[in-house]
Amino acid sequence: MEITIRKGGADDLPAILGVLDSAVVWLNDQGITAQWGTAPFSTRPKAVRQVESTMTEGDPWIAEIDGVPAGTMTLTPHPASYVAPADEPEVYVRLLATDGRFHGRGVGAALLAHAAAETRRQGVSLLRVDCFAGSEGRLIAYYENQGFTRTTPFTVEEWPGQVLERRV
Repeated sequence: MEITIRKGGADDLPAILGVLDSAVVWLNDQGITAQWGTAPFSTRPKAVRQVESTMTEGDPWIAEIDGVPAGTMTLTPHPASYVAPADEPEVYVRLLATDGRFHGRGVGAALLAHAAAETRRQGVSLLRVDCFAGSEGRLIAYYENQGFTRTTPFTVEEWPGQVLERRV
């Protein structure tokens, strides 16, 4: 099984929404409903607009296994509005998700390695991401295992989050 990563574009919105929808189902099957809710992204007009907006702010990337979209992320030069930007140039990982069918196969790690390489290619040394801080901090631990360090916790409404960073 080989993971290939390609740059995405506006035409990839359906594929990206498909990965995000599958991730919601996978999370819900694990009993995790507070991270991304229970409704698929593609059925929520506000969520679709947010994904489209994020894609236009940066560069979407698609991880594929045998030509099938297995994961996605969008790299932007700044975080979403709920996180303060860094006081130096940064690359921010947004909308990182693995299709539930490919969970546990290293798709997220491959995308994060690509994010680090892309950050270096751009001549930037700071790579940041934020994530859901609930569910016993499992996602935070995942990012720490990928070389990130916790920085700032935050809350958006009732949603607990954590910003992490990595020097590349």
